[in-house]
Amino acid sequence: MAQTTTETNPLLHRTQEIPFQDIRAQHVVPGIRVLIQEAEEAIEELAGNPSPPSWDNTLAVLDEVTLRVREGMTPVQHLLAVSETEALRKAWNEVLPQVSSFWTRLFLHKGLWARLKALAESEEAAELVGLRRRHLQKTLKDFRRSGADLPPEDRTRLEEMEVELAQVAQRFSEHVLDATADWTHHVTDEDRLAGIPADALARFQRRAREDDLEGWVLTLDAPSVQAILKHARNRELRRLVHGAYLDRGREEPWDNRTLIPRILELRQEKARLLGYPDYPDFRLEEQMAGSGTRAREFVEEMLQRTLPYWKRDLTILQEAAQKRDLGTLRPWDVSFLIEQLRQERFQLKDEELRPYFPLDRVLEGMFVLTHRIFGLRVREVEATKPWHHDVRFFEILDPEGELLGRFFADFFPRPEKRQGAWMNDFLHGRPVADDRLSPHLGVICMNFPPPSEEQPALLTHRDVQTLFHEFGHLLHHCTSRVPIPARGGINVAWDWVEVPSQLMENWTWEREALDLLARHWETDDPLPRELHERMLKARRFMGGWAQMRQLSFGLLDLSLHTTFEPEVDGDPVEWVTQLLRPYSPDEEFAGAHPLPSFLHLFSGGYASSYYSYLWSEVMEADIFTRFLDRGLFDRETGARYLESILSAGDRDDPDVLFRSFMGREPDPEALIRRNLGEAT
Repeated sequence: MAQTTTETNPLLHRTQEIPFQDIRAQHVVPGIRVLIQEAEEAIEELAGNPSPPSWDNTLAVLDEVTLRVREGMTPVQHLLAVSETEALRKAWNEVLPQVSSFWTRLFLHKGLWARLKALAESEEAAELVGLRRRHLQKTLKDFRRSGADLPPEDRTRLEEMEVELAQVAQRFSEHVLDATADWTHHVTDEDRLAGIPADALARFQRRAREDDLEGWVLTLDAPSVQAILKHARNRELRRLVHGAYLDRGREEPWDNRTLIPRILELRQEKARLLGYPDYPDFRLEEQMAGSGTRAREFVEEMLQRTLPYWKRDLTILQEAAQKRDLGTLRPWDVSFLIEQLRQERFQLKDEELRPYFPLDRVLEGMFVLTHRIFGLRVREVEATKPWHHDVRFFEILDPEGELLGRFFADFFPRPEKRQGAWMNDFLHGRPVADDRLSPHLGVICMNFPPPSEEQPALLTHRDVQTLFHEFGHLLHHCTSRVPIPARGGINVAWDWVEVPSQLMENWTWEREALDLLARHWETDDPLPRELHERMLKARRFMGGWAQMRQLSFGLLDLSLHTTFEPEVDGDPVEWVTQLLRPYSPDEEFAGAHPLPSFLHLFSGGYASSYYSYLWSEVMEADIFTRFLDRGLFDRETGARYLESILSAGDRDDPDVLFRSFMGREPDPEALIRRNLGEAT
């Protein structure tokens, strides 16, 4: 692989801009090796500093060294998610063992650990208060939880495990991306596509032309799969696509079923090596739940609370299947029947709503809403060297006009881009004059149906919620007022991080907000009030079914990381199927789980933490009641939320931040009232 000099390697530029267009595969290995080498030299210098340890010459130096490495690697990890090439993948895999080893050895460095402990015992540390005291204590705990006190032989084993874990998780992710991109299905009989919306058909037709074929080509990108499963009248086509989507990671050459047990074994060995009974207890010690036991209790309690609502919804679906001569309800019927029932019961179709949510109008309305609630202004500016021509760029300014942060937005699917929606933090603002921070930098990524020659990108209401969700994460990052990056923005307990994102979704249901967001793309007419009323009536429809699915993922996550034993239990896919059987209509439904393609658990950050979505939802549903009581756009309430939670990062424990805004403990009934209504 060709080498590049430090002067020409874009990964080594220390600026507020990230030149994505200039980053090539050949930059990855030399660039990251330089980052690691510089960091290791700085750490050796820090550990050997003969001066008495202080905040400025020890912890502040360590923070800057590690932040430099993280921010230097982030562009590569981002490009692997949005613009992966074989060369980029190969380069990353070449350097990945060195990356994993660096982070492990950092926390095992005896000289560095001795200096940090000396700082903790110093007179200066005894006088620390507030954020600095919290950061020192948390840093010390991070080192202990990462093995700083382990004996030499255990340190060596921990480093080996961390390297292997990173490599196996990377292969898991690659398998899912490759399996998704590889599958296509060529259709020449238009009758097989009956019921599918015109915009989806046009995308299928464009893909066929790109492949020099007549007719339509179906793929496994999220908008295509959703269009088929929700709207295709052809049951066999739904079964085919549902099966193909489910099979990702289950078949060679992208079989993840052998990787899952190894990931679980390594995580469990790591937890026990560090002195914890199992991985959930290790992972959740620093989260709101505090332990695997508390998280499991929460999931079990919510399962029992949800069960009657789920049974209600299952009966409705089974009766609908019989009424339509489908016979026994099958997994590939569910999305289709829910859409049909929504149309019958509430005269509501996704496609009826879509014309009222053109992407640009939704963005404009979301930014106006953000200004009215928080006083923040968002404006679009020219993107600087983005990774794709579709990518857009925005700035966020505070009420005084100061630049708080900037963000990229990547809205549409591509074969080289992974599925789903996410937000990522690229750069954290550094302290500057007058207690201000330099601008933060982040990104939001979606996989919305793209525009065509005939019409703009039109969103479903669920797409609008997704956009608001990721924008909530982005605001959490870009409004951070915490001067220590490790304690700012989204660097919070994992079962708290979803609160700001899920809270934002609430506004997408409210009339006053929809008046800002929803305009027909052709006529500019607002969303009709009677259509909005139908939306509200349908909001809780199948809420029990949806919540049970979310809980089942939390259950399988915690159970896999607690009780699954590969040598005894065998195939993890079958084991999870049996685990979910009590919460499924039958064996086939129980087996329709996404374990071999479950990126959240095996290559994302949600291992032992998938429960956190519902945990966070309990709190955000309660927080939103304050806006309902005081006014959706009440600036005083918005300012208090911005100060107490949104800009506060990890400056205090989440329960303290919650109480500072609400003045009391969370009320879990707020979630039940909003999502499920009455069981009968």
